[in-house]
This record gives sequence, C-alpha cells and structure tokens, in this order.
Amino acid sequence: MINEKILHLGKERSAIRELFEQGKILKEKYGEESVFDFSIGNPSLLPPKAVNETIENLLKVSKIIDARGKNNIDIEIYSPNNDYKYRKLSSNDLHGYTSAQGDNEVRDAIKKHLEKSYGVELDKDLIYMLVGAAAGLSIAMNALISNKDDEVIVFAPFFPEYRVFIESNGGKCISVSPDYKTFYPDFDDFEKKINKNTVCVIINSPNNPTGVVYDEEVIKKICSVLKKKEKEYGNPIYIISDEPYRELIYNDKKSYPFITKYYDNSIINYSFSKSMSLPGERIGYTMVNPKAQDASDLYLAICGAGRAKGYVCAGTLFQFVIPHVLGSYSDFSVYKRNSQILYDALTKIGYEVVYPDGAFYLFVKALCEDGKEFSEKAMDYNLILVPSESFGIKGYFRIAYCVGKDKIEKSIEKFRQLYDFYKNK
Repeated sequence: MINEKILHLGKERSAIRELFEQGKILKEKYGEESVFDFSIGNPSLLPPKAVNETIENLLKVSKIIDARGKNNIDIEIYSPNNDYKYRKLSSNDLHGYTSAQGDNEVRDAIKKHLEKSYGVELDKDLIYMLVGAAAGLSIAMNALISNKDDEVIVFAPFFPEYRVFIESNGGKCISVSPDYKTFYPDFDDFEKKINKNTVCVIINSPNNPTGVVYDEEVIKKICSVLKKKEKEYGNPIYIISDEPYRELIYNDKKSYPFITKYYDNSIINYSFSKSMSLPGERIGYTMVNPKAQDASDLYLAICGAGRAKGYVCAGTLFQFVIPHVLGSYSDFSVYKRNSQILYDALTKIGYEVVYPDGAFYLFVKALCEDGKEFSEKAMDYNLILVPSESFGIKGYFRIAYCVGKDKIEKSIEKFRQLYDFYKNK
C-alpha cells in the first residue's frame, strides 16, 4: 500500500511552487518581459565573487595534487577568508564522502565564525551539515516528535512547509495569531496555545512572508514565556530558530539577536541559499546549543533522523567552499532599494503594506477578503502573487521582490490597474 498522507503531499504541491509553474506558462504565452512573477524567493543577485574564486582554487589545487601527490605540493593560493587556508584536497576528496554529519574542519570553521560574529560559545561537534534549511527542519521534527499528541507551535504568518515538516513526522502544527499592527506574535494567544504536549516552537526572523524582524525585546518575551512554561510542565520546550535570512536586515537600528544568548534549549537552522544567492547548491546546517538540556543526545537524535531520512554527507564540494567564503554576502542594497520602490509605490496607490525590515518579501493586504481570489484575479494582469492563506492567515498576499529593478518598476502600473478594478467594482 502507498502511504496516503505522503501521496497527498506529492499530488498537492505548495502554492508557491504551483504559482511558480503557472508563471512559466504565462511567460511562454505572453513573453518573459510581460509577466511579473513575484512567486518564489529565488535570489536574483550574483553570489559573492569569493564563491566562484574559491571553487576555481579548490579545483586548481586538486588538479596539482592529482598530478603530483599530496606530499609534493606547497599550497600558497590566496583564500578570501584570512582565517582559513586551502587544504590539500584531491579530486577524490572534493567529490567523495565526508563524515555523515559533515567535514570536521568545515564545522569548526562555522563554529568559529559564529562565535566571532555573535559573541557566543558553540561546539563544532553539535553542528550537522545539510542540504539546505529544509532538511534541517525535517530532521529536527523527526528528532523531537515522538508521539501523536506532540505539538509544534508556529507564528502566523509562517512558511507553509513548516506544517508539512511537522505533520509528516507525526506531530500537530499549532498556529499562533499575529498582532496585526506589528506582525509580532500575539503573546496572549501564544501563552494560551502552550500546553504539556508542546515540544518546540519555530521562530523565523527576518520573517517569510512579512519581512518583519524580531528585535531583542520580542525574542526575550518569547523566551520568558517558554521558560515559565518549562517550569510549569517540568520538561524542555525547544526553540528552533529558522534563519535563512539572518543577514538580510535593512534597518540599521536592528541587530540580530542570536537565540543561544537568550534561551538554552535552542536549535539553529541555517542555509547559505539567501545570503550568498546559492539556493540551488542546497548547503546549510543545523546546530544544537551546547547549553541545551541533554545537548549531546539531542544532537545524536538529529543525526539519527538524518540517517533515517538519508540526509547524510551534504554536497562535499560546497562543504569545502564554505569556510573560505564565511562573511561574504551578496549585495543586499539591491533588495533594500527594491523594497523601498515597491513600498512607496504601492502605498501611494492605496495598498496597505507591512513595512519590511529584512528578507526580500513584501506582505500586502488584499483588496478582498479572500487572498486566493485576489491572487487569481492578479493573474489577469500577469501578476504572480502568493496568497496569504498559504502562510496561515487570510486576506493578504506576498510579493517576492528578489527580481530585477526594471521588472519591479514595470509592474507598478499593473498593480495600479488591479487596484482600480477592485475599487471600481
């Protein structure tokens, strides 16, 4: 028998991906330049120069070693990262297996970079290299959910796949309403939703889909509520901090509150996809806070989940790239500019827009109660927009503005026409 739950996931793919595919059809029909596809968070920026430079250097070193052997080479090739030197890696090394949880020196480089960046103390032996952030969330759910009553709390609006990761691993996805003025969590609702079955809470800041950044006070408040509940129920409640947009903060008055500073029972989930414009390379990591209760066992459970799901030995070449490019990012000023152009134009037209401090999404109130209906109507104007129902709330839509400036500027007239249609109904 086929697993009916998993079959359903295969038949009914995410709304974001479905709209992305519909966008392709419209582009074939009307031409690329006439369709305004804001569906998917696919970075439009070039990766940092250090990425291609590092790949070239790794291949250069391996070619020399393949010819001469490791004992007959002195490596003096410049690395973009002064804290890290090129190792004597042959072609077999670059394309072979690493340890299941990732190369030891790569994990150590990530540990040191995070410690230097955020003033924290971490452990390389609690880092697990993975194929992007999605794999990290999936195996974390598998490690923490142990029975059908276990619940995982998410803050709406939330990335739609959170529900998939939770429910496919046997848990219940519990959504907390937002404060619609700030799009921070509604803390009264949050506290009510926590109970003896709560195993963890997923936080995502900068947020997909709103672009809202949780400042230190919000993080402290979340942690305070959870610490109180841990004492009440006598068991740990974990925070999984999903951080693919960690560096994409445009508000100079906001810094990133690294969760391990505020909460012991925490797990970091990170991907290099957004910060370095490398979504197709599928490279990231999950990391357990050394101060977490039974941190070693929690990490081993994550390793066990990785083994069970086949998420072992993330792409080797890009593992070896990462230490050389830590601290290198794409030019986020382009996203900041795009954000401001769209925000100013849409608010001037009359749309109600959530002001984004980070990521590369704009969250906008639809002009009817049903975001899906609005999204379908927008396609009449060749606008591909993701309805907020996909993210757990009604009546909004998401714009992924990680596209070219020309595309954004040309789309504004379409948004105006769509607005006029609803206002003249």
